[in-house]
Amino acid sequence: MENGLSAAPSRAASDPDRWQLTLRTRTWREYLLLVFKGFLMGSADVVPGVSGGTMAFILGIYEELILSIRAAARPPFWHALLRGRLTEALERINVRFLLAVFSGIALAILTLAQVLEWLLENHPALVWSFFFGLVLGSVLTVRRRVRHWTWGLWAVALVGAVGAYFLVGAVPVQTPNAWWFLILSGALAICAMILPGISGAFILVLLGKYQFVLSAVNQRDVVSLGLVGIGAAIGIVSFAQVLGWLFRRYHDPTVALLTGLMLGSLRKIWPWKETVEYLVGRHGEIVPTVQRNVLPPLLVDGSMNGQVLAALLLAALGFIAVILVERYVAE
Repeated sequence: MENGLSAAPSRAASDPDRWQLTLRTRTWREYLLLVFKGFLMGSADVVPGVSGGTMAFILGIYEELILSIRAAARPPFWHALLRGRLTEALERINVRFLLAVFSGIALAILTLAQVLEWLLENHPALVWSFFFGLVLGSVLTVRRRVRHWTWGLWAVALVGAVGAYFLVGAVPVQTPNAWWFLILSGALAICAMILPGISGAFILVLLGKYQFVLSAVNQRDVVSLGLVGIGAAIGIVSFAQVLGWLFRRYHDPTVALLTGLMLGSLRKIWPWKETVEYLVGRHGEIVPTVQRNVLPPLLVDGSMNGQVLAALLLAALGFIAVILVERYVAE
């Protein structure tokens, strides 16, 4: 037996008692499915502007993920660990679930980093179109987690949307590669990564560390990745306490806020942009600092713009994928 939680939406979504880990068994097929869900989360996490937390919400494992991570800082885990009861301690943090999900995330990051880096450099509009549709579909999916929308909840969602809109428009800064800043970057990025609508990869962009970390992954820079990982471990356990408390006490307002964050984040992943200001990186690469969303030309030489058609199809594919994932893959 292991600690677990059925995280699918239910009529009791705002019931505080629901926010407790309960005993649950899984088959090996279910664990393989968790690895796949982690892979989808990791795929989203690699792209600035797309949140792995959003994917976890769609897949129905978000709440269990937060509760499992949160358990690592709770007294039952530490009491068992300090008394030498390792098996009990690991059960307290739902270790099989966490291992399956994080294995999938790690697999996605290690296998897709180079592919996504190439796609973003060579076909950015098409990549962003797919993720735009994915996030837009996610907004409609996540908002259904609130049983009854009121004017107050719409106001909370609006605050989240406006906040995310201005956050994702912030200008990236130049920052040091010192060990302490890598730890800080990991802590801040992981907090955003588990928030639907706020991309951990984008926080790394704001901190000037996205390309540094992506390069470290591709070059297997264990030291740099280790420092970022230490920060991520500290940040995710700490922030999970806050999220767990918010979901337990204020479930519907929290979901409304997250829905707004996702909606506001669409500004960042609009497929067509014009670079207004940029910096030249250490290796001569152009790093956009200020970009403006623009509309693409619908006609090219008197004919429909093929890239626009492809982008619309990919956006529709992303939107439909979310609906299908929620229906057939989410728990």
